[in-house]
Amino acid sequence: EVQLVESGGGSVQAGGSLRLSCAPSEGWFTLACAGWYRQAPGKEREGIASIDSDGNTRYADSVRGRFTVSRDSAKNTLILEMNSLTTDDTAMYYCATASSSASTFMGYCTSGYCCRSIFYYGRGTQVTVSL
Repeated sequence: EVQLVESGGGSVQAGGSLRLSCAPSEGWFTLACAGWYRQAPGKEREGIASIDSDGNTRYADSVRGRFTVSRDSAKNTLILEMNSLTTDDTAMYYCATASSSASTFMGYCTSGYCCRSIFYYGRGTQVTVSL
């Protein structure tokens, strides 16, 4: 069974940066439309960023201008660059991908995750930001 494996989480001081990566556990599965969620204790899951197969991106208001989602196609890896981190960014971060056939964004989307489905979901990597 294909799994998504996240890496790059850790502890950082406010104002710092982290780079998260996500890749399928099996190389035959190509990431199409994919993105990132996060969930902090006691809060709802939040879709924060996504990228479709054409390279179009979407961001939640909470991270726009600070986070950048991208894809390393050669490595079949999804990347989230996080800058100017604040304590509000402390959460478990998960990557998700739609099926290979659902490679574009849905027509109407109010969150940062705008892929048409969640076909695979990772187990998460913890990001902790301290003062």
